[in-house]
Amino acid sequence: MEQFSDIGRIEALARLFKDSCYINGDETHFTPQEGEHICSASRLFLEGTDFDLVYFPLQHLGFKCVVAVAGELYAHLARPRCLNVVIGVSAKLDFAQISQLWEGIWRTASDQGFGMLTLDLIPSQNGLSVSLSATGAGTRWFGKPQSKDLLCVSGNLGGAYFGQRVLQRGKAAFEKDGREPDLTQYRMMIASYLKPELNPALVEQLEDSGITPTSGCLVTRGLADAVKRIAARTSLGVKVYADKIPFEAGSFDLGRELDIDPVSVACGGGEDYRLLLTVPIAQAERFRHDFQTFDIIGHLALKEVGTVLVTPEGVELPLRAQGWPEEDQ
Repeated sequence: MEQFSDIGRIEALARLFKDSCYINGDETHFTPQEGEHICSASRLFLEGTDFDLVYFPLQHLGFKCVVAVAGELYAHLARPRCLNVVIGVSAKLDFAQISQLWEGIWRTASDQGFGMLTLDLIPSQNGLSVSLSATGAGTRWFGKPQSKDLLCVSGNLGGAYFGQRVLQRGKAAFEKDGREPDLTQYRMMIASYLKPELNPALVEQLEDSGITPTSGCLVTRGLADAVKRIAARTSLGVKVYADKIPFEAGSFDLGRELDIDPVSVACGGGEDYRLLLTVPIAQAERFRHDFQTFDIIGHLALKEVGTVLVTPEGVELPLRAQGWPEEDQ
């Protein structure tokens, strides 16, 4: 096993970039074209908090890190341009392992359309960390949000939380009796957690369709948090219909097994990395036709409505999200 202490930082960086499609630079910058607006996003992933290397493949981790910041750009109708990455390397990881992580990063950066990519390596005494800062540019702006604009989400919700719970349960079982658990029936939920997918062509498809979203955000801390962010940005209320929320197959069976309500998981869980857009109701039919992977789960409402979850019986319950003041619940 090659250790970083035997290679050195400069040689390690040169070798990591050698097989990639990028050239490492001291900084990434670009000059926006006329009419373009600039958007940025950043994220820090910490071992023990955001991932567990016992069950998280390093290449998948690289993939997920890039998708997290690219998704924030898409949610603001911007195309990725530049990505700066800093990896905090702990002593327990050798060069080959960091190479796996880096391959996941640069391949995903290329797939998501980042034209420039930089990397730095620093020592870490508290486990592996990955810091990313992304910049993008867009030519379109959100339209004016209005009550009755449709609330649309790009995929199933709650799967990532369930996938993580299954992996944690499997780890505990392995540590107890040494037998590797069979997780085949949960593979889609596990994939939602380990390797969330986002369509890099979404911004271009929106432009081609002529549909103008009126707001957007990335679902990273559960649907309730994302809905509250939409409400704050639009200064309007939001209604979400519980029976319209899309779930991964098997969510309700696993929910009963774990004694967890899948609707609560979708609202309060995290890391689904789905795009949440509001679309004018007048463009509903075109949106349904052109964006069939999206589900319409609610709509904007008058501000005094607040942010509510509507049950199948028609009861309106206030949406609650961690980190929000009590008066906003």
